[in-house]
Amino acid sequence: METLIVAGGEIDKQILENYIKEHTNLNIIAVDNGLEALFELNIVPNHVVGDFDSVNTNILQTFKNNSNVIFHKYNPEKDNTDTDIALNLAIELNSSNITIIGALGKRIDHALANIHILKISLDKGIPCQIFDKYNRIYLINNTISLYKGKIYGKYISLIPLSTNVDGLTLKGFKYPLENYSLSIGTSLGVSNEIVENVATIELKSGILIVIESKDDS
Repeated sequence: METLIVAGGEIDKQILENYIKEHTNLNIIAVDNGLEALFELNIVPNHVVGDFDSVNTNILQTFKNNSNVIFHKYNPEKDNTDTDIALNLAIELNSSNITIIGALGKRIDHALANIHILKISLDKGIPCQIFDKYNRIYLINNTISLYKGKIYGKYISLIPLSTNVDGLTLKGFKYPLENYSLSIGTSLGVSNEIVENVATIELKSGILIVIESKDDS
């Protein structure tokens, strides 16, 4: 089953509503004040995770009154973020793939942490993406193909998560590479574009952050 995690960052409610309409049989996990976005859209989650220190108490009580919603309450002074806990819960629920909405926003520390915890899912072999109005973000550690008509935006950025990504070969891109070693601390992989119908990203070792993005237009 596919799992949607609604985190507590900035949420475009139209994006969230459309995503839920387009994906049937979703398992929905609300993270802390991500619950408020679901409340406004009249959507009931399956699970709620967090310390609930930033959630409207009336909204919180409304969902607590629903016996179909399972609450997982944690102390605010914990080692892991709420989104981290939600991701591990999604894995425990045997999710086939995971999408996180509301993982980005004003807090760059939370945004960076949310990108890094995608490795938890990668290590388990479960596809996981962060999704918002402008970006689709995921990690890869092996070869993938991208189809020009199906990517989320015009730009493809590749940023090392590991210290080095070795044997990186890009085919079908405006800026190709051949057996390149891409090291952390460089911007070389930012804002590439697909120029063929199908493009491939090949790598021999390491982990890449892949960001499919678009501008306002």
